[in-house]
Amino acid sequence: MKEQQYENAREQLQKTKATIQSFIVGQEETINQIIWSMFAGGHALLEGLPGVGKTMMIKTISEVMNLSFSRVQFTPDLMPADITGTMMIEPNEEGKQQFVFHKGPVFANIVLADEINRATPKTQSALLEAMAEKTVTVIGETASLPAPFFVLATQNPVDLEGTYPLPEAQMDRFLCKINVQYPTKEELKMIVERTVTSNPEALSAVIEGADVLSIQALAQGILVAEEMLDFAVNIVMATHADHELAPASVKQYVRFGSGPRGLQSLIKIAKVRALMEGRYHVSSGDIKHAALPVLRHRLFLNFEGEATGITTDVIITDVIEAVSVATTV
Repeated sequence: MKEQQYENAREQLQKTKATIQSFIVGQEETINQIIWSMFAGGHALLEGLPGVGKTMMIKTISEVMNLSFSRVQFTPDLMPADITGTMMIEPNEEGKQQFVFHKGPVFANIVLADEINRATPKTQSALLEAMAEKTVTVIGETASLPAPFFVLATQNPVDLEGTYPLPEAQMDRFLCKINVQYPTKEELKMIVERTVTSNPEALSAVIEGADVLSIQALAQGILVAEEMLDFAVNIVMATHADHELAPASVKQYVRFGSGPRGLQSLIKIAKVRALMEGRYHVSSGDIKHAALPVLRHRLFLNFEGEATGITTDVIITDVIEAVSVATTV
C-alpha cells in the first residue's frame, strides 16, 4: 500500500514537471529546484537577468497546480499593509462602527514577490511572519494563511540602483535560492517559435492543493540512513572555516557558514528529490544536488571573498568534493 502511494506521488511529480516543461522552454534544473522547494514545504528565491522568464515560470506553476495565485510588485513605496491587509472601519447590521479585516494579496497559495529587493526592509519584513509561521497578525488579530502556502520571490542580480538587499534573517527563510540561467541558442529559437510565431496552448491543471499537501507528508517519510545524515552534517559543518573538513576556499573566503536551518533544508530537499526519482531513501547524490540551491545564500563571504569575486557556488562545490573524499561517500 505504502509503495503504491510512493509510486503515485512520483508519477504526479513527474507529470507536473512535464506539463510545466511543455510551456516553459528549457530551464529543467530551475523547474526541478522549484518543485523540490514547494513539495518540501518551503519558499524559493529566484535570481536571474531580466526577461529570462522568472515571472512566467511561477505563473505557469500556479496554473499547473491549480493553486490560487497573487502577484505583488515590490517597489520602494510599498507598505506592509499592501501585502498583509489592513483593518478598516465599517458599519455593521446595527449601524454601529466596527473593525473589519481586509485580506491582502499574501492570502493565496502562491505569492509571487516580484523584485523583492526593491521594497524597504520594513516592507520586506512583513513577509517574515507569513513565511515562518504561515500566519498574519494585524493590530493584535492573527489570521491563518491558506494551505499550501508558498512565497516565490524574484530578484535581479545586476540592477542594484534603488534596491535594498535582503537581510540575512529573510534570506534564511527561503529554502532555496535558485539561479535562473540564460537560454541557449536553440532554446532562444524555440521561445520565439512558441510565443511569437504561434499561439501558445492553454495549460491544464494536473494536480490539486490537497495532492500537494499529501505528497509533502509522504516526502517526510523518506528514509535517511545514519551514513547519509552524517554526510549532510559534514557538508554543513565544512562551510565553517574552523572545521577540520573545510577546504582552502572556505578558510580563505568565508566569514560565516551555514546554520542548522541549512541542514534541515538540505535533508528536506534531498527527500523530495529521492521521491521524485522513485526511491524510498536518500542517497548521497540527492544531498549533492540539493547542496547548491540550499546553501548558496547561507554562506557569507569575508572582504577578500567579495573583492576577488568568487561565488558561493564554487565554494560549495569545493566543500562537497572535500567531504566526499574524506568520507568516501
